[in-house]
Amino acid sequence: MKVTFLGTGTSTGCPMIGCDCEACLSNDPRDHRLRTSALVETEGLHIQIDIGPDFRQQMLRSKNTRIDALLLTHEHNDHVIGLDEIRRYNFLQKRAIYRYASLQVQEDLKKRFGYIFNYPPYPGAPQIQVHTISKQESFFVEHLQVIPIQAIHGNLPILGFRIKDFTYITDIKSIEPEELQKAIGSKILVVSALHQEAHFSHMNVAEAIALAEIIAPEHTYFTHISHRMGVYKKVMPTLPKNVSLAYDELIINL
Repeated sequence: MKVTFLGTGTSTGCPMIGCDCEACLSNDPRDHRLRTSALVETEGLHIQIDIGPDFRQQMLRSKNTRIDALLLTHEHNDHVIGLDEIRRYNFLQKRAIYRYASLQVQEDLKKRFGYIFNYPPYPGAPQIQVHTISKQESFFVEHLQVIPIQAIHGNLPILGFRIKDFTYITDIKSIEPEELQKAIGSKILVVSALHQEAHFSHMNVAEAIALAEIIAPEHTYFTHISHRMGVYKKVMPTLPKNVSLAYDELIINL
């Protein structure tokens, strides 16, 4: 399995417009963060997790020319608003793209992207085959099993995903014990950690480290990182040895 971090920033990205903090002014490319998403390649499948406003740029940068399935964590703008760009993959692959999301996300997207779901279909509109999922049961992308894991983002239920020994949960503030159990045994955990201070809808660094200690993977990577986290070279030495800040274009292999 190959996992590419396409973006590791918050909804504002880093550098953030109009900010002159150390992270936003950094020359280190590890501090330049597009909106959070990831690409998982395994068993001949290319699985995109979330599709935010930087999706086109991320695909051009990664040179990825295939998407077999799109998994959506939740309906916030920085995780879904790039959906229209999927039409290029319709053209390349000559088929609809499978989209997996909860019912609340599907209903929200019908409002935002009504033209996609109109009948007769608008010529040139994205072609999507909708699959509604929930925390109650796992699902399959062709032959590959995916386990949805529900967490809470403020008051909003969101879904993380476990694929084999890889678990990805972003925009998390809390999680119920029975959902947490689904992640136990993962070799790689990706979890959001906004910054050091407490936040009403996101885990901070201390909370994310505590979660990682319970799941006990071989290695944990933090994503959805705010500019307030600070710069990569200063933050990394403060983290446990098996915890790292992810950064854009980082590739991990399982």
